[in-house]
Amino acid sequence: MPGMKMPGNFFLVGLMGAGKTTVGRTLARSTGKTFLDSDHEIEARTGVRIPTIFEMEGEGGFRARECAVISELTAMQDIVLATGGGAVLNPENRAALRRGGFVIYLRASVDDLYQRTAHDKNRPLLQTANPKARLAELFEARDPLYREVADLVMDTSRQTVQHLTHQLILQLEKTLHAHR
Repeated sequence: MPGMKMPGNFFLVGLMGAGKTTVGRTLARSTGKTFLDSDHEIEARTGVRIPTIFEMEGEGGFRARECAVISELTAMQDIVLATGGGAVLNPENRAALRRGGFVIYLRASVDDLYQRTAHDKNRPLLQTANPKARLAELFEARDPLYREVADLVMDTSRQTVQHLTHQLILQLEKTLHAHR
């Protein structure tokens, strides 16, 4: 299978709904790596869902937990890590991601992101009167940070997970081979 035994770590960044967890699981299976999700790790350690952490500790409390988890996970070997959409807001996280592996920005249009997240109540930042406008604001603020940290940008709009993962593996093989 293409992509087997690829060296190093792959870190996925992008807005909520871009496909980080879904693509990450498939990429990990295809490359023989362990899949981890920083949000799921935070939930496992705290025993509560992300919205509850936001409710009890605010965004600042959540971001502090996220920073500690990302620092730990990026030091591991042979992983595919899906990060939370806001992980890149912290310069420490961006540095840890760059230092620890190959960073892939999964990018999608605001319309696609909205369609994928519109009915998900586990997205605390979208619990507003106009979630699509909020997504547009988040995209505008975070897109430059995702691009700053990324080694590769992949558009996830209107593609199946299998097709996207196949294209991603081809790009990774090409990019990693060029850097040898």
